[in-house]
Amino acid sequence: MEQTHALGRRKAAVARVYIVAGAGNIVINDRPLDEYFKEESLRYIVKQALVATQTEGQFDIKVTLVGGGIKGQAEAVRLGIARALCEIDKEAYRPALKAEGFLTRDAREVERKKPGRPGARRRFQFSKR
Repeated sequence: MEQTHALGRRKAAVARVYIVAGAGNIVINDRPLDEYFKEESLRYIVKQALVATQTEGQFDIKVTLVGGGIKGQAEAVRLGIARALCEIDKEAYRPALKAEGFLTRDAREVERKKPGRPGARRRFQFSKR
């Protein structure tokens, strides 16, 4: 099996995911998964697509991550892994990934701050007198 790659995005994070058959190693920006994502919940998010398709330990995954925060990065990696698995075998993996919602790109972004206001929608306190 040759190398398969896919792109995952979430908020400002972009993950380029490269999958090849192997022993189940996940390397993110040349660091192991448990070193890059210290929190167990973030490692769980990254592995969700593999667990849904029962392919843990079958593929070596190399990820290049840029931008965003740690939660957005973890979710971007999950989308990238899900898309790459679909490229490998659409009939086998797509139904399980689609049912879990891992193939849907979460398009929510931070709304920009507007001039004359303290935030995007917040207004300064109104004073009648």
